[in-house]
This record gives sequence, structure tokens and C-alpha cells, in this order.
Amino acid sequence: MKRIIYAGLLLFIISAFAEVNAQGCVAVRSNGAMCTVSHAEAEDNHKWQLTTGYRYFHSFRHFVGTEEQKHRVEEGTDVRNWQHALDLTLVRKLNNRMSLAVNVPIISNRRSSMYEHYGNTSTNPNARRETTTFGMGDIRITAYRWMLDPVKSKKGNIQVGLGLKLPTGDYRYNDFFWKNDSTKVLGPVDQSIQLGDGGTGISLELNGYYVFTKALSAYGNFYYLSNPREHNGVSTARGGTTSATNILYGSSVMSVPDQYMLRGGLNLMVGAFSASAGVRLEAVPSEDLIGGSSGFRRPGRILGVEPGVAYQFKKASLFATVPYWFSKNRTQSYADKMRTKATGVFAQGDAAFADYSINIGCTVKF
Repeated sequence: MKRIIYAGLLLFIISAFAEVNAQGCVAVRSNGAMCTVSHAEAEDNHKWQLTTGYRYFHSFRHFVGTEEQKHRVEEGTDVRNWQHALDLTLVRKLNNRMSLAVNVPIISNRRSSMYEHYGNTSTNPNARRETTTFGMGDIRITAYRWMLDPVKSKKGNIQVGLGLKLPTGDYRYNDFFWKNDSTKVLGPVDQSIQLGDGGTGISLELNGYYVFTKALSAYGNFYYLSNPREHNGVSTARGGTTSATNILYGSSVMSVPDQYMLRGGLNLMVGAFSASAGVRLEAVPSEDLIGGSSGFRRPGRILGVEPGVAYQFKKASLFATVPYWFSKNRTQSYADKMRTKATGVFAQGDAAFADYSINIGCTVKF
């Protein structure tokens, strides 16, 4: 029974990224991983746990609402984002029910576009250029508690986590934007590849599992990051002059958006090996739960299937998941809604999404 419970909990760690992490131009990044704590084994005397997780995705498919703008790829005017993120999560077990976790993300982003350089002119062979970012993201500190006594509740349990996200990631990261073959200007990179969002956030997690049989269990995770700060004051003009339209509708500076994730599924364990199958939803809402919602953001949500595998050693475990996103939706932003109301003409921007992401990692107890 002990191994079965651990296998169910191990699936929680597989959610170690993101950041709740809708891809590409949608501004959900690894700003503190969604990593739950595996310590419900009453007999486990290990006090420390280190989880190292890696995530990769490549976004390039543009959507307005749920409609894909296929011509962007065909014409070569699509915006392409690549992200490599390494999340380091150190957990200190206080007792059988309580623990503390510190998460530090290290992020490498690359963005290739045309409209940010030279203007959106596909006939210019030099129009496509790149901007990059690299460094530490926003650190998150979280306290976790199992709501039921793990000694008495071996069939299932619910874990609650309350965390603080600190604005440690550089949210003013600059790179060069080309205006022509000989002129480039330095300015803040796009919101989607900034290392942080500039806000101090509050995160809430709910994690649960239930054991049906010796081999079959169910898992579920919910994560919400609330960012009370409305915007961070960073210009969206990429080193240029902000337009009057952006000023009018509040999108001349970057927003500090909320984000959330919901996932659940089944886990099958055979010896030390386990396989999971579930669904995963990640999103950036158009309006925040606390505080104002002005500033530039690309809200959206993605829904996908999430297969995964894991293997348990005596003091370590390996895991991998590959969420495949079959539903992509770039929703109306707060600025879009303001513009629609003011002009009477429906406005909705676009965003680029990935088809899938790759998550791999390991957990070591000591």
C-alpha cells in the first residue's frame, strides 16, 4: 500500500511546470513551478527532497479565439517562441503533514519574428530577427499541509498549498530590435519571453489522490496564481514610440496577469513503473481576481491530454509527461474589451501556441 500511495503522489510532482504554462505569446511562464509535495508516507524518515524538472516547447501556431490563422505559417510571418526551463524545487518535510518548498526556475527563451524588426514585410529577406532572454525567473515559497492524517487516511488525501511568488525574475529584460539593415534600437523584449512579471503574487494549490485498487489510483491538481499588481510599467513599444491607441486602451505597458492550471487523471502502477493518462487545462484570464486588469496581456487557455510515465527507485524517481494541446483559445483581453466598447467594433488580438510541451525530471530524497 505504501508504494501505491507514493505512486499516486508522484504524479503530482509531474506537474512541475508551468508555469501552468500556456505557450508562446500567451504570457504564462515558469514563474514558480506548480510542484506539489510527496511526503504522505508516515514511515518515510527523509527530511529533504529535491526535484529537478525540465520543460521545453516551441510555439508558432497563431489563434484569434479558437480560429487558427493558418496563413501566418504559410506566408512565413508567424512568430516563433522557444523556451527551455529548468525548475529546482527543494522541499523540507516538517512532519507527516506539513512541509515547506522553495522553487527556483532558470529560463532560456528565444523569439523569432518579423513585425518587431523592419515591420511585417515578408518580402524583405532580412526582416526575421531574434531576441533572447536568459536567467532566473520568479522564485516561489510554499507551505503545504495534508488535510487528513496520512497514517489513518491511506486510501486518499487532499493537500493544500499556500505560496508567495517573489518578483526575482528580470521583467525589464532588453534586447536589440532592427529597424533596417544598419540600425537597431535597444528595448524591452516581448512579454512572452520576459523572465518575470514584476509582481508579488499569492499562489493557492489543491492536490488530491484516491487509491481504487492495488494498481489503479486517481490524481487531481488545481493551481491559481493571483497577482494583485496591475501593471509593471515596462513599455510595449520595443524601444520605439508608444502609439496613441495603446495609451488610450491601457496597453502601452505590460500587465501583471493571474494564471491558473487544472489537471486530473488516472495512474496505473506495475512494480516500480507507473503510467498516467489525464487532461490538463492552463490559462491566463483576461481579468485578475484581485486588483486591476489594465496593461498589455495576451489572455488565453489551452486544453490537452497528458500522458506520463514514472519509475521509482529506493530514494529517487524519474518522470516524464508530454501534454498535447488539442484546444487553443486566445480570448479577449481587457484592452480588447475596452476598445470594443468604445468603438462598437469587436476587437480581439492573436497569440501563438505550441502543439505540445515536453516535461522531464527527477526527484531525490535525502
